[in-house]
Amino acid sequence: MLKFYFNGSPNPTKVALFLEEAGLPYEPVKIDTRKGEQFTPEYLKINPNGKVPAIDDAGTIVFDSNAILLYLAEKTGQFLPANRAELLSWLMFIATGVGPFSGQAVHFKHFAPKDQNHDYAHNRYQYETDRHYRILDSHLAGRRYMVGDSYSIVDMALWGWARMLPFKLGDDAFARYPNVKRLVDEISARPAAHRALALKDRFTFKAEMDDEARANMFKHMTTKVA
Repeated sequence: MLKFYFNGSPNPTKVALFLEEAGLPYEPVKIDTRKGEQFTPEYLKINPNGKVPAIDDAGTIVFDSNAILLYLAEKTGQFLPANRAELLSWLMFIATGVGPFSGQAVHFKHFAPKDQNHDYAHNRYQYETDRHYRILDSHLAGRRYMVGDSYSIVDMALWGWARMLPFKLGDDAFARYPNVKRLVDEISARPAAHRALALKDRFTFKAEMDDEARANMFKHMTTKVA
């Protein structure tokens, strides 16, 4: 059975959405990143980058959420839009832009040390995250889904991050991107999305962002390289 290494963060959640939508049997394997479980020798054999998610599909290892979505879609023939060029363009836009900038926006908004001045970094990542979502919102104007006329892995990839827009950009964020909100609301109402979001509740993850968690999540804080 396919093993799915995950926690409740955006990237694993979009893979959980695909697995639930496709009805694929899988064994969820909890990786508690606040406890540092992503750095165990056993897990680093699965994903040498020490991040979640990853899958082990009968010996075929795939890591990075967008690579996993593409692999599973091609394997099952599900949720693949016909226009492959457009599929790859928007999937990579999310992989290389939306995800990384969103992650940094969250970090500098919520987790960077408060006793240091991070105004430049905070503004840069807020600006870039907003810029990416303005592009997405414009693209979704007058169309239901990201690529073509059907729900696809590109929509799943976007949903993983976009459903958390207020946490990244403030309480009024959804009001600024009404077309993105419409898509997020549609996907969030799907039964598979409910199951994907509930997956983490079947396990116990460390909740406290204490010194141990910060040391495991933000190793740059204890290792100086510049």
